[in-house]
Amino acid sequence: MGEGAPESLVQEQEHHAKIEQQTKGENEALPVTEGALAVPAQDQDTSGCIDLVTISKLRELPRPSWWTGSLTLEERHALCRSVAEECLQEEELWRLLAQKQSAPVCYDGFEPSGRMHIAQGVQKALNVNKLTAAGCVFKFWIADYFAQLNNKLGGDLEKIRTVGRYFIEVWRACGMDMERVEFLWASEEIAKRSTEYWTLVMDIARRNSLARIIRCCQIMGRNESDELSAAQILYPCMQCADIFFLRADICQLGMDQRKVNVLAREYCDMRKLPHKPVILSHRMMPGLKQGQEKMSKSDPDSAIFMEDTEIEVNTKIKKAFCPPGVVEGNPCIEYLQYMVMPKLGGFSVDRRPEHGGSVHYAAFDDLARDYASGALHPSDLKPALARALNLILQPVRDHFERNPEARQLLEKVRRYRSKA
Repeated sequence: MGEGAPESLVQEQEHHAKIEQQTKGENEALPVTEGALAVPAQDQDTSGCIDLVTISKLRELPRPSWWTGSLTLEERHALCRSVAEECLQEEELWRLLAQKQSAPVCYDGFEPSGRMHIAQGVQKALNVNKLTAAGCVFKFWIADYFAQLNNKLGGDLEKIRTVGRYFIEVWRACGMDMERVEFLWASEEIAKRSTEYWTLVMDIARRNSLARIIRCCQIMGRNESDELSAAQILYPCMQCADIFFLRADICQLGMDQRKVNVLAREYCDMRKLPHKPVILSHRMMPGLKQGQEKMSKSDPDSAIFMEDTEIEVNTKIKKAFCPPGVVEGNPCIEYLQYMVMPKLGGFSVDRRPEHGGSVHYAAFDDLARDYASGALHPSDLKPALARALNLILQPVRDHFERNPEARQLLEKVRRYRSKA
């Protein structure tokens, strides 16, 4: 970690390196494409595949003593891999699950900055539940200091923390399994171990050029051409440091955070640390309007939000871009594929007999085939999608209606928004 870096972290990295050598050797000479494990097309990336010989060797290792679940190594890997559009790197993920002598630590950080859209709520809860079912511990880094640096909510730390508590209540209400989840406030944790944290930040900063750090500004929702404050230039160095500070084995963030996660892997190369964080980057959900590559909290019509009323959901889906016969780039179809069907276990469409009658889809591929062929029309799909989304959101509405503390948090967050 550079001069003055935490010795315990370096020792931990060396320990991982020794364990890793147990299954390497003759397999290192094999090209990773020889007998490669097939990965679904939508999950493929440029990081390469792991060969079946290596998987077989990993399967033969004794099961880690901490893992008492019934899932096999392959099943645990499949759960972890299912959350990500891209994995860096495949072999490292297999080895982590097979060899680590304690539960793998997953991490995601979020700025408490106002509203929570449905991808941040429902999709995140689904991903966390998969990873914890695979034996991982999930650490949420509540980035209150970061929101202040990024001038969210006027930089008011009290408001930022209120929104953070609101986010936790949303996840609790929408079905996130909290048993293996930790919520850590950046301001509190940094204060406890400030020397360790700022040593990491400074070491990362001094080993990277200003241009390299500016290329990471996408993580803040900024462009490289934007005029950045000095605080915002510090932000990527801090986010990179978070990964090591939290002893994260897996970075489970969106594709929009990829650059800073790769920066962390590059930092391991600079310091010759053998244990790099695995990156599991989930897909960024598109906006509901035509041409919107991602949801936007600043555009209320671009997404369904976790506190939307039934009428608001119905109106937004009715106006959503949903071209007949087009599956790719169709936000309504993506809502179904990545949130509705995984959450509900299927999707039902009520239709009149003359329009083909009601139909239930247990598999997304069947739905996509019918939609592409014209057998399922937007005029039937949209009302069914709105009903499904309202079914998913109703427990959240009920929680904030019936729980006095949760209701008070939501009222405060709404007041912050009205004054913004």
